[in-house]
Amino acid sequence: MKLDVSLWVDDLNKVAAAAQAAEELGFGALWTSDTAHNPHFPLVLAAEHSRRIQLGTAIVVAFARSPMDVAYQAWDLARYSQGRYLLGLGTQVKGHIERRFGMTWRTPAAEHMRDYIGALRAIWHSWQTGERLNYRGEFYTLSLMSPFFDPGPNEFPRIPIYTAGVNEQMCRLAGEVSDGFHAHPFHTRRYLTDVVLPAIEAGAASAGRSRADVDVSSAIFVVAGETKAEINAGLMEVGQQAAFYASTPTYAPVMDLHGWGGVREELSALAARKRWDLIPGLVTQEMVDEFAIVSSWDHLPQRIHQKYDGILDRVTLYIPFDPSQNMERWAKICRAFE
Repeated sequence: MKLDVSLWVDDLNKVAAAAQAAEELGFGALWTSDTAHNPHFPLVLAAEHSRRIQLGTAIVVAFARSPMDVAYQAWDLARYSQGRYLLGLGTQVKGHIERRFGMTWRTPAAEHMRDYIGALRAIWHSWQTGERLNYRGEFYTLSLMSPFFDPGPNEFPRIPIYTAGVNEQMCRLAGEVSDGFHAHPFHTRRYLTDVVLPAIEAGAASAGRSRADVDVSSAIFVVAGETKAEINAGLMEVGQQAAFYASTPTYAPVMDLHGWGGVREELSALAARKRWDLIPGLVTQEMVDEFAIVSSWDHLPQRIHQKYDGILDRVTLYIPFDPSQNMERWAKICRAFE
């Protein structure tokens, strides 16, 4: 199992130091996310200031961008990072695609993503081989690529694509066409073993592939501390995060699997009324124990291995990485994954 790290920065001036520190500590990959900042800008800086660590998006919102736009960005990053770039794609939800990005939501989402990936790979193939671009899918038709807009061949043309998802359709799609799968941090061990992995395996089998062909990665909720105050503060943060996801219909399958459908409905009703102050109170200790690992820093690597060995190929702690703090703790954790 590889230990990766998330780059949570609101200032591009901090990226170089974070990338250098992450590489020196021995993390396997550094991931950015498509939230309040563009996920690709930091990776350019990270590529410039590192040599070994892989660099990827977890995730970039695919349906907010054309495949051609993402293809150009990925092609350049793959070349500039000397083949260390991992393209992680996600769908986001209908409300964000339509109301935040002003784009059209197309269903079924899994088939839309399949077509998106097909378009990306067709574009890259055209650039690498010089063959005419002629992609005709269900959602995308691409047939124009004049020399002026063609970046030409790349020394690192095989760009791994990770797709993200929660429901069985997206998991199955990953098994069929993806190089990796980003499981959502709002998961339980049981959801991974009973829903996610079987769907990936079924998708892989249908495409003549195996589970081993798909890297399964996930950020994981962690509450780490040495004092009761530290643990309680962490539990509050994780409880609030879990409550937010649990109140969202997209993540209903996770709650329903554990028989928490009634709580989910209450959480959704409170969210609809914007009563965010009442939501954390419905998240029980049993739920937190399923969603998160609660541990001292010293025992954290052991607890991660106990929960995820044989299930996840890569883990990322769902806590900020700040190279100016806790470096000894981070170093010890990294050594446990060498």
